[in-house]
Order: sequence, then structure tokens, then C-alpha cells
Amino acid sequence: MTNRLRFRTARGPALLCALLGTVCEIGFGLIHYSVPEELEKGSFVGSIAKDLGLEPQELAERKVRIVSRGRSQLFSLNPRSGSLVTAGRIDREELCAQSAQCAVNFNVLVEDKLKIFEVEVDISDINDNAPSFPTEELEIKIGELTVPGTRFPLKTAFDPDVGMNSLQNYNLSPSDYFSLAVNSVSDDAKYPELVVERALDREKKEVHQLDLTASDGGDPVHSGKLCIQVIVLDANDNPPVFTQSEYHVNVLENVPVGTKLITVNATDPDEGFNAQVSYILDKMPGKIAQVFHLNSVTGEISISKSLDYEDAVFYEIKIEAQDGPGLFSRAKILITVLDVNDNTPEVTITSLTSSVPEEATAGREIALINVHDRDSGQNGQVTVFVLGNLPFSLEKSIGQYYRLVTAKSLDREQVSQYNISLRATDGGSPPLSTETHITLDVADINDNPPTFTHASYSAYIPENNPRGASIFTVMAQDPDTDNNAHVTYSLIEDTLQGVSLSSYISINSNTGVLYALCSFDYEQFRDLQVQVTASDSGDPPLSSNVSLNLFVLDQNDNMPEILYPTLPTDGSTGVELAPRSADPGYLVTKVVAVDRDSGQNAWLSYRLLKASEPGLFSVGLHTGEVHTVRALLDRDALKQSIVVAVQDHGQPPLSATVTLTIAVADSIPDILGDLGSIHTPVDPKDSNLTLYLVVAVAAVSCIFLAFVIVLLVLRLQRWHSSRLLQAAGNGLAGMPASHFVGLDGVQAFLQTYSHEVSLTTGSGSRKSHLIFPQPNYVDTLISQESCGKSEPLLVSQDLLETKEDPKLLEVKRRERPFPRCYWGTSCSNQPQ
Repeated sequence: MTNRLRFRTARGPALLCALLGTVCEIGFGLIHYSVPEELEKGSFVGSIAKDLGLEPQELAERKVRIVSRGRSQLFSLNPRSGSLVTAGRIDREELCAQSAQCAVNFNVLVEDKLKIFEVEVDISDINDNAPSFPTEELEIKIGELTVPGTRFPLKTAFDPDVGMNSLQNYNLSPSDYFSLAVNSVSDDAKYPELVVERALDREKKEVHQLDLTASDGGDPVHSGKLCIQVIVLDANDNPPVFTQSEYHVNVLENVPVGTKLITVNATDPDEGFNAQVSYILDKMPGKIAQVFHLNSVTGEISISKSLDYEDAVFYEIKIEAQDGPGLFSRAKILITVLDVNDNTPEVTITSLTSSVPEEATAGREIALINVHDRDSGQNGQVTVFVLGNLPFSLEKSIGQYYRLVTAKSLDREQVSQYNISLRATDGGSPPLSTETHITLDVADINDNPPTFTHASYSAYIPENNPRGASIFTVMAQDPDTDNNAHVTYSLIEDTLQGVSLSSYISINSNTGVLYALCSFDYEQFRDLQVQVTASDSGDPPLSSNVSLNLFVLDQNDNMPEILYPTLPTDGSTGVELAPRSADPGYLVTKVVAVDRDSGQNAWLSYRLLKASEPGLFSVGLHTGEVHTVRALLDRDALKQSIVVAVQDHGQPPLSATVTLTIAVADSIPDILGDLGSIHTPVDPKDSNLTLYLVVAVAAVSCIFLAFVIVLLVLRLQRWHSSRLLQAAGNGLAGMPASHFVGLDGVQAFLQTYSHEVSLTTGSGSRKSHLIFPQPNYVDTLISQESCGKSEPLLVSQDLLETKEDPKLLEVKRRERPFPRCYWGTSCSNQPQ
């Protein structure tokens, strides 16, 4: 390791001083060290204290430290020895890759004097990496006819070291056929090449195994190895060779056609396409080539035509064996024919009917056949029969004639054409035979009605469809042919809701397509059943029927219909009552609506569209229930108006709205005082009824007040008497207070009575009613049947005119909770 001091302008330390925000002195000396890579942590690099002109102990006193930018700290200071040491393992290849020079620069700061010194450490390379190839094995394919001197490039090795420690040379394992050539280019890189030294012969050696070694110049030397497999590709340098140059075969003249005589064989030492041997018959005179057949692949020779000893006794065949590219060799085959029963029977069709109707009965004549054999004696006796399990038979006629007839009735729909094979066999040993084939067509008759592909059909069509829209297609098939299979479609007449079915649907007689003649309405009818008839054009025609169920699909064409609240038909104004003391969530009323559509088109949702007091009421999205959102305040108006929208879920959605009037009050007089502005025309003939009702309410109220006053007087008298008795001698001091009726008893008594008044403001109805007080004891439960549906409060105009009557104003709303019954719910008492 060496160090040296160099001088140069140092802009980096100046920037550091500026960042420190103070004035510092910049040292212009460059301290240089050199250290090899891969040293252990804490290895000595240089005496930094000496180079800084300091003692080792002054490093800590003067706060000397290393300042570096942008990379991990590779070096550290040893304050005890005053030396610069490595902070960890240093890999030169990781820092500088293949660069010839590798230096690490950092700054040393003397903090008490604010002096900065530049330090540069050269990292020298050591031979710590061996050359390596990108793959461990390499396969090269070379044709066996490759010219010597041909070069093939090989994979290059890589060594991350530099200088002499990098890749220096390549070596190839010894070989009689190959050598190694190394080329260098301008960047000093070395590229190995495999050179063919002598001609290759695949038949002698098919695969050559070589090793390519790459070495560096380090000490010790490191190397890497690449295994090379050279595969010698075949060349067509050998012709096929027969196992024999001449073959001898003896064959009987009566052997059947296709009989195998002999199989020749030729081999080729080449491989692949060069070794694919095919066999060819050499050109022969006369008809010899028609008698024998040679399989060009297997070399099998068979008889393709019957042999006849009387025609030829000896055959000489020349055959060639040829490989893929075209090299060939020849061989000779000598065939001797042996005489036997060599004449097969002959079959002649004298008369033939090309077709027969399927309605023909058994015994219908089809053909007249004559059989003959040129042999004599037993060899000339011929028998003939029908091959296969066919509905035909042969009947003996005169001489050697036979009649081919039907054995049973035929069915064209099962089999439209028969291929009849007749075989004639003589009595020789072995027997000879021949076959004749007859094609017979079965003529069609109209014996099958059209059949539909399904037993029934279902079709769907959306309502409000355009007229003439295609609904469905039915299809029937007829296994007959021609006109017997020509199918036409029609509808069976029927009525739907008193109207002819043909007014709704029509069908294309040729295609079976059904069309809608009108626009269907799902709300009018949801399905209809149609009977479709399919008829053929036979004589007479046949037909079949099928049922088609047509379902009408709903569309969103009906807006929601509000059932409750409904607009009164008697001229009155509907008002819903909400007590001013109602808690948040109090159920005021419920909007009920229906939609004549179905499915999603009939799913309804409710929302608050408009309110005279925003934030006071809410509407249930799916229930339509109107609840109070918050407690009612004194400043809230007695009459509230809200608009509720009901919307379905169709596409596009349809909606309807309803306006609700809600009266907010704790007593009937309060209601009367504010609802006086609700006027409807008054019918004079109904005024007396309203007057009687008001007088009755006032009378009952007066009686009730009188009773309360009497009760209070009696209570005061008893209380006064008890005071006198106590003053006299405390004779009654021991009596329990519960034996007397006090103010608390009066209050309890008042709570046992209630009033319920229903008033109307319409002139068309005077059905106001009054429920007289009735006891309401604590231990008595009101039956659920005693409460009915809560109707809107109806206030009569005549009663509004009497709202100034002080007696009537004394009528208090009942203290117990109003029993309320909602649409679809049970009765309940809402706490006040």
C-alpha cells in the first residue's frame, strides 16, 4: 500500500464549507493511497494522522472524521493508531466493473479548524474470479461431408477481473478431427473457433466429445471449462444392399389375389432420410407388371392378378432398392407357377332392376344371374349365395341361372340403398370363388308424417312489441324424399278472449317462422297456447301437430298507483296527526302504492321529494313509512306539507307523487285553531248534524269539569276536618294517609278518562263521531281488537265556526297514548 500527496483545486470541500454555514479553510493537498481488493474489515490502508500532520491522539481531540457523498462508507479512522482502515470487504468488480482504474474518493474533515482534505484510494485488482462460459455444454452439428478447414464459432468466456487477471487464452482437448483457432479484434477480446482438420465419417464415429478451457493470467491461474458435443450429420455416401442378389419362389396357380409371395430386404448404413429405402419394380415386358404387386415400403411382393398355369409357367422380376437421395441397387426374383384348379367361377348379370319401391312385398324379382366355371367335373360345380345379412335371397331357375329376389318388405327410411355382394364358389380343392356386387336403390313412398324436433316449444316476446315482429321458428323434419318431404306449416284455429287466434299470430308456411300481428299487453294476458300443424306434400298428405306456449314478457309501461293515502271523494281534506311531543323516529303515517307491472318493474321505492320543513320528516325507502327525524319544536308550524315520490325500478323508471298534510299539535283546540284555514264548501243541509255534535261535546266537558270541582271541594273538607281532629287530641294521628283522597287521587282520577273526537271539514260528509270518557285502569289492558286503523283527522267547517266556544276549548286531548293502527301492522300505544 502506498500513499502520496497531490495538489489540485477542490471544489467539493468548498461546497461542504458553504453548507456548514461558516468560513473554513480548504486544504489543497490530495492524499493518495493504494489498497488491494478483498481485504478483511479493519485492514490498514494508510497513516492518515501522519499525512495530516497530526498525532494519533489528536484525531479524536480535533474531531477528525470522514465525509463522503452518495455511497456507503468503505473506510473508517482508527483513533488509537491514527490510521485509515477498511470499514468492510471491498469488491473491485462491484465498484468499477471492467474499468482499468478504480479509485474511491472521499474527504477528511478536521472539524475544530474546519479544514477539509481530499483522499483518493486506488483499489487494485486481485485474481479472485475465474473465467466462465455462459453455458456448461454446447452442441454443434456438422455434416460428414464438411470440407476440412471449415470454422465454427464457439461460445466466449468472461472474466470480471482486469489486466493479467482477466481472460488470456483458450485451449482445446486433443482431437484427431478438430483444432482450435483464437481470433483477436480491436478491443483485445479473444473469440475461439472450432476448425475441422480432417474429413468426418458418421458411420465410423457419430459423436465427438471435446473440452474448451479458458484461462486467465493470474497467480494462481483460474480457468473455466465448456463441454462441446459435435454431432456428425449423415451424408448419402452408401447405396442400399440386398441380402440376396437372386430370389427363388414357387407358387400355386390358384392362390388368391393378394397372396404374399416373398419379402425382399435391402439395408443402407446411412441414417435418416439417406437410409430410407424404397422398392421399385423394374420395367417388365407384357402384362407381368399387372400380375404382381410390390409394396414400395416393406418390399413385400404379392399377387395382384390371378395366376394361370396355362398362360405362363415362369416369371422373372427385376427389383430395385433406392434410398432417399437416389442411390440404388438391383436384385432378381424367379417365380415358378404350379398347376392346380386355376379357374374361378364367372358370374354374369343377365337382367337387373335398378330400383324397387319400399312397399314391395317379399319375392319381388331384382336380377337374373348366370354362373359358369371353365373347369370341369367337381371343379366346375358352382354354388352362389348373397354375402352379409341382407333382406335378399337367390332362387334357382333353369340351368345355371338364379333369380335375386327380396326376402321381406323394404324400408327406405332405414336403408335407402343396398350394395349386394354375390359370391360364387366351385367344388375344387381348394375351392375357388368370385364375387359380384349389385347396387339397388329403394324408391320412396309417403309413409312418414313430418315430426317436430321437440315435443313442445316455449317462446318469449316482450310486450308492446311492434306488429309483424318475428316471435319464434318451429321446424319439422320428414324422413321421406322429394315432395313427400316438403313440409308446410299452419296454425290450428282457436280463440283467445273471444277473438280469433289468427288476429294475434301468423306463421310462414314455408319457413315455420311465427309473426306477431298485434302489440301484446302483459297486463291483458300473459301467455297463450298455439297449435302448429306441419304437413307434407305427399299423396295423400301426412301431418303432425305441436304445442307452442308463447309467454309475454313484462315491460315497464305502468306507473305506480298510490293506494293510501287516497284523495277523499266527499270533498274533505285528509290530515295526518303528529303529536308535538313525538320523539325522533315517530311513525306518522305510511304511503302504500302498487304497480301493475311485475318483477323488477314492480319493485317500488319511496323518497321525500319536497317538504315545507326540510329535515323534519323522512320516508322509508322500501316501506313508505313517514317518520319524524327529530323532535318537534314549538317553532315548527302546526300544519306541515310533504310530497312523497314513488318510483319503480324499470328501464326507464316511472314514478307518481302524493302530497301529505300533517297536523302537529298536542290538543284538539290547537288543531282547530290552525286548521281553520282549511275551507271546503259547506252543505247547509248538514249543518245541524255538526251543531249537535259540538253541543254534545261541550255538554260532556261541562259535566266532567263539574265533577272535578265537586271532588276537589270534598277533598278540601276532609283535609280541613283532619286538621281540626289533630288539634283536638291527635286522635287520628295513627291513621294511614292512603285512606284519604287527595290531589294526587284527583290527578289519577283524571287520567282514567279520555276523549276521542273525529271531525270533518268537508261539506259532503258529516260522519264526525265522539267517543265518551271511559275508565282506563292501570291493571286493565286494552285488547288489540279495540283499536282500528288510524284514519286522517277530518275537521268539519261547522265545528271550526264554534272553535271560540270556551266550553269546547276546555276539552282536553286524552292523557293516555293514542292507539294507532297502521296499514298492515297491529295496534300500539305511542308514548307521549
